Amino acid sequence: MDIEITTEFIKLDAFLKFVGAVGTGGEAKIRIVDGEITVNGEVCTMRGKKLRAGDTVCFGKESYSVKQA
Repeated sequence: MDIEITTEFIKLDAFLKFVGAVGTGGEAKIRIVDGEITVNGEVCTMRGKKLRAGDTVCFGKESYSVKQA
C-alpha cells in the first residue's frame, strides 16, 4: 500500500499511527521495541527512525511504501 507524506520524513512510531496499524503511540512503541516492525527488510527497534520516500515498512501481513506527495 502506498502512503504519501507531505514532509521530508516521518518518524516510525508516528507513521504506524498515521496508517492506522496501531491505535496509540504506546502500542507503536511496544510493537517496535518487540521487533515486530521491519523497515526495508530489516527489523527496526528505533521508534524515532526517520522514514523517507522510498522506504518500505512491514507490520504483520501489511506492507506500506512511503511516497512523497
